[in-house]
Amino acid sequence: MITEPTAISSTSRIATGLQSSFWRRVLTADEDVVAERPIRRTYSDRPSMNAGCVRVVLTLRRLRGSAMLRRVVAGNEHIALSEVIAGLSYALDLTEGEPPGHAVRTTRIGMRLAEALELDPHTRTNLFYALLLKDAGCSANSARMAALFGADDHVAKHTSKRVDWSRTLPAFAWSLRTVAAVGSARARVRQLRAIKAEGKVTRALMQARCDRGAEIAYLLGLEADTAEAIRALDEHWDGCGQPRGLRGSEIPLLGRVLCLAQTVEIFHADGGVAAAWAVARRRSGRWFDPALVDVLGTIRDDRDFWASLADDDGLGWEPEDRLMTADDERLDQIAQAFAGVVDAKSPWTYRHSDRACVIVLSLASALGYDAETLRNLRRAALLHDVGKLSISNRILDKPGRLTPAELAKVREHPVVTERILERVPGFGSLAALAAAHHERLDGRGYPHHLGAAELTAPMRALAIADVYEALTSNRPYRAAMTSLQALDVIREQVPRRLDADAFAALEHMLAGGDDPGSALRAETVLEPPRSS
Repeated sequence: MITEPTAISSTSRIATGLQSSFWRRVLTADEDVVAERPIRRTYSDRPSMNAGCVRVVLTLRRLRGSAMLRRVVAGNEHIALSEVIAGLSYALDLTEGEPPGHAVRTTRIGMRLAEALELDPHTRTNLFYALLLKDAGCSANSARMAALFGADDHVAKHTSKRVDWSRTLPAFAWSLRTVAAVGSARARVRQLRAIKAEGKVTRALMQARCDRGAEIAYLLGLEADTAEAIRALDEHWDGCGQPRGLRGSEIPLLGRVLCLAQTVEIFHADGGVAAAWAVARRRSGRWFDPALVDVLGTIRDDRDFWASLADDDGLGWEPEDRLMTADDERLDQIAQAFAGVVDAKSPWTYRHSDRACVIVLSLASALGYDAETLRNLRRAALLHDVGKLSISNRILDKPGRLTPAELAKVREHPVVTERILERVPGFGSLAALAAAHHERLDGRGYPHHLGAAELTAPMRALAIADVYEALTSNRPYRAAMTSLQALDVIREQVPRRLDADAFAALEHMLAGGDDPGSALRAETVLEPPRSS
């Protein structure tokens, strides 16, 4: 159990400032929805979820990865795999507290280094996707980081990348600035002691982040060199990196490029080429392979290249003879993988996207939706909460009542979801659907206050599934409800706020439908995790 500090760090305002106007839009909250939340001081790492959800009859098709990447055509048009992942990488930037486009710019830098290294096209392709997905595991340690440091996880992650954390003095100074920034001196000392006591835990958290990132690369069918480069992102040339302490040539070459390219992007964004080169030289032989730093030196006077990093005109740099495209199966894989990124953000929403997806597909099947609608609804359900990656875990995991400012931030997440998906080929048409899960028929939902005339049947079904899944799962401010309790709560909002047909389908499904034994065949994704 982790004891939650009761104070909420004001550094959430700093995290907001890190994002460009692309992300910022404060939404007006409906006062009638703000409810008193009983305060609970602790949470477990993985709360259990109510077993009532298992009465879902539609089996979700499981993710099928491929060891070989294939060039395929999606529908009548070619959708570039790189553009899909690049668009979703903006969600990873949010989680890391970085400005939009951080991963894309890091990719350009890493591929410029690859060009100077004269790597072959196959190796460059593996590097290309490792760079884009370097932060795929970033949400895996967000909750623990926020609790351990008593600080906004976005701010902690953002600032940690700008210090030489492998050295004792800079790391200690950073901790002093970051830990419980608005707390008393006593609270800060207590938090620092907790960090010191959990040193091994911190390394384990880094291991979880790196392993999760590599796992996602494998799930997407990418090659081992790509996955292992992501796993080695934070390893340092001198062996003082994380999590395995690899040294020198023990670190895969592509992992060494990732580490250098990421750091160069960060310091170039903050201070230009001179600042990035100074950091690279200073950490050469410690963080970075000296030979790679020398290669960086050969391109530091390439003014056209460095100026191009400010452009938002696409990625480029993917080897032209190895361009990959995404078909429907790969788009499904990507949606499933990024749903995992979202659900890993908070222990309280563990597998929420997965479960909501299974529930809404069951409802949609019962309501007779066609195959194309089912496919779109599946992807929208998996990605509907991608905007929550923009919310600090100090808010997501708060056991008490949210302040108006915190509630406004939470209510911003559907807009962030919409903006991210709008820029992703293959998912752009799903943006409105995914963003509508908190809209209500009476027009008093959020973020756009849509009414009955504007809410489609799939939007209404997704809203029902989202509410039911949330009510039957534990939250930091309440225990999970039983299925009957959840149905009673939802019934009070039908048909004024929630759709009567979708709710009737939910009741029928939970009663066992036409086959009372069908619950036994429910998708295992709905099984509650075992308590340890």
